[in-house]
Amino acid sequence: MTISLGIDTGGTYTDAVLFDDANGVIAKAKALTTRHDLALGIAAAVGTVLANAQVPSADIALVSLSTTLATNALVEGRGGRVALVFIGFDAGDAERAGLAEALHGDPLIRIAGGHNPHGDSLALLDMAALEREVAAIAPTVTGFAVTAQFATRNPAHEIAARDFIVAATGLPVTCGHELSAKLDGPRRALTSVLNARLIGLISGLIAAAQGIMAQHQIDAPLMVVRGDGALMSAAV
Repeated sequence: MTISLGIDTGGTYTDAVLFDDANGVIAKAKALTTRHDLALGIAAAVGTVLANAQVPSADIALVSLSTTLATNALVEGRGGRVALVFIGFDAGDAERAGLAEALHGDPLIRIAGGHNPHGDSLALLDMAALEREVAAIAPTVTGFAVTAQFATRNPAHEIAARDFIVAATGLPVTCGHELSAKLDGPRRALTSVLNARLIGLISGLIAAAQGIMAQHQIDAPLMVVRGDGALMSAAV
């Protein structure tokens, strides 16, 4: 018998469900979502569902985690303050695709670099400017988004910028080429900014779930439910 534990953290309630492949839903429980400390709501729901089902923690083979908190944060305009590193673009490009509006005054670092549609370098990546700007801005942000001109054809400058920022600050970095294969640079930048804003929120949710799993001695893979319904490892 394979038992899975499902946890769904919504804006109001956190639900927990135990599911058996052979018999379907074994037990379910609901608790209030505690936004100030997500672990409290998860602990209440998971503790109740385990108690109701009387299922040993060792029998749980998989834990899946889903949430609408990210969608809610986007709709409500919440999330962390991030800096966009905009490589090889003109100043006017930041006005396209709703990018300037999405930044809401968050820092924009525009530096030389980028590639042409064939993947050939347009200019050297200005590492000196990047180092200077990152050092000044890092204490004021929760993460960075990096988008370079035609990085979908050659991501070298995005990767170099990301590696430097991570090494210098330890902050999370989202690269545009990792999220979209489309050539529209400002739109990729917009996607990167939105993703970077949510990393702290999702990381906190995953950490809360992992903490509750440890408390109940649940030794099983933790998977996150993507927007398309597929599962991905929380370690990604």
